[in-house]
Amino acid sequence: MNNISFQLPSTDILSAYYYHISGVYGKKFPSVPPLKFNFTADVLPSYLLTPKKGTEVKVLEYNSTVELVLQGTNLAAGTEHPLHIHGYSFYVVGWGFGNFDKDKDPLGYNLVDPPLQNTIAVPKNGWSAIRFKADNPGVWFMHCHLERHLSWGMDMTFIVKNGDHSDAQMLPPPTDMPTC
Repeated sequence: MNNISFQLPSTDILSAYYYHISGVYGKKFPSVPPLKFNFTADVLPSYLLTPKKGTEVKVLEYNSTVELVLQGTNLAAGTEHPLHIHGYSFYVVGWGFGNFDKDKDPLGYNLVDPPLQNTIAVPKNGWSAIRFKADNPGVWFMHCHLERHLSWGMDMTFIVKNGDHSDAQMLPPPTDMPTC
């Protein structure tokens, strides 16, 4: 995602965040793809098949509104991607085919009665736009539900910071949490 193939660390990110263990993950997950290209082209250069590997997370402020545009590509013969975020349901505010146009496509968003879902199918050579409020502090995994894609690193992690009141604080990791 965003040209980074996620690598699972040897220490789980939840424990690393909660217990302030440094060196397990980075906080520089890019907000936009650092490498932009025609995502839906029929022929794509082979160097695009090898993204950067890393364990970068996206840190979110508590109660912030998050919008994600999930762009499907034609890499590796492209297919639909069922993407899911643990800890959240989200509103599907838009979708379409082709490359997402940040100036045109949001004008067609459904902001009146968008469907609330916990998994979205990102169409091959298309895009889906989702929104959610980051009101559940903790460490949350987003991933493609196709096992093969998961093994390729089509996943990422969000860290939602604690809020100001006691009901908006992250719970400690369970004592019986399995190791990575």
